[in-house]
Amino acid sequence: MVYFVGAGTGAADLITVRGMHLLEKADVIIYAGSLVNPELLQYAKASCNIYNSASMTLEEVIAVMKQAESKNQMTVRLHTGDPSLYGAIREQMDQLDKDNIPYDVVPGVSSFCGAAAALKAEYTLPNVSQSVIITRMAGRTPVPEKEEIALLAAHQATMVVFLSTGMLEELSRRLIEGGYTADTPAAIVYKATWPEQKTFVCTVGTLAKTAAENNITKTALMIIGDTVAAAHYDRSKLYDPEFTTEFREAVKSKTHHS
Repeated sequence: MVYFVGAGTGAADLITVRGMHLLEKADVIIYAGSLVNPELLQYAKASCNIYNSASMTLEEVIAVMKQAESKNQMTVRLHTGDPSLYGAIREQMDQLDKDNIPYDVVPGVSSFCGAAAALKAEYTLPNVSQSVIITRMAGRTPVPEKEEIALLAAHQATMVVFLSTGMLEELSRRLIEGGYTADTPAAIVYKATWPEQKTFVCTVGTLAKTAAENNITKTALMIIGDTVAAAHYDRSKLYDPEFTTEFREAVKSKTHHS
């Protein structure tokens, strides 16, 4: 059996309880190199075989899984954040399907959630943004044309940009081309929830300058949109006394005065 486990955002204690228990039981762990906190490997039992996938190909990863399966051993494939985001798990699962090897997926806390926590931000502020676009710039790995940054920017939603720290001048240009203004609030979060975490609040126009001044060249997320500044939002209806929900009746406005 193979378990694809999300390691969480960085801090070792942000892995899920289920993920931790699987690491403790695993006969084989294949972890995603420098992206996964090495402290998590301390959960492994002494007899566990541990592989760093940073230097492995897909075929080599699958070969390790097949060998473990032939010995009736349990494998944990430990991915950074949540496996469903930029985790390249589909190609692994398809190969396991071909080889009739059973597997399961254990979600993890994605770094885009860790970044919001680091900023003490809420991505979906009423009357500011109710949508979060998770994307990345096209680099050595292409992005579908219809998902070009400028096209997504036209929505003016909260945008979280992965894997693009080395292309910030181009990112700013495309965001502005798509409709954000240069002074739209933005933030750079470096290694969210790791001990070395850093946060920088800036604007769309100053992303590259901010990163350069602080020597941020990789392992960072960019958050774009007015939710970064958290100004001029409406109160949540869920906790508004004048709003009826499944669990409580609205209070008539005349019965309460501010």
